[in-house]
Amino acid sequence: MARRRISRTQGEAALVSWRAGEADRSATIRAVRYLLEELGERAPGHAVEVRVPPAGVVQVVEGPRHTRGTPPNVVETSMETWLRLATGTLAWSQALAAGEIAASGLRADLSDLLPLFPITSPGEHAGGAEGRGAEEGP
Repeated sequence: MARRRISRTQGEAALVSWRAGEADRSATIRAVRYLLEELGERAPGHAVEVRVPPAGVVQVVEGPRHTRGTPPNVVETSMETWLRLATGTLAWSQALAAGEIAASGLRADLSDLLPLFPITSPGEHAGGAEGRGAEEGP
């Protein structure tokens, strides 16, 4: 597993700033990278490459590893779309239908992994496994 480059404190602060509509480009990039790192921790592997230009890229999901050229499973999206997917303000299926995600390959469906930090109320979000339960209901 790759070592985190953005601390949880810095990442959370960047997310709060983005949610409040106060994030500058640097904070937005930090929030995107933090969420990519989080995805990498939750779904380690090398079968799918998730690209969010110009902020970053991460390889995730167990399965066959590629070594050269374009990997067989690629997801690419904008920073704004990635932030919305990862926080649950945009569903995977909606983003895909709207053409906000370019996904190729049999494993390039991240709908079971997102959102990472669903927003539970203004200014708050739930993290980790506990947060995923909150979106599923009773």
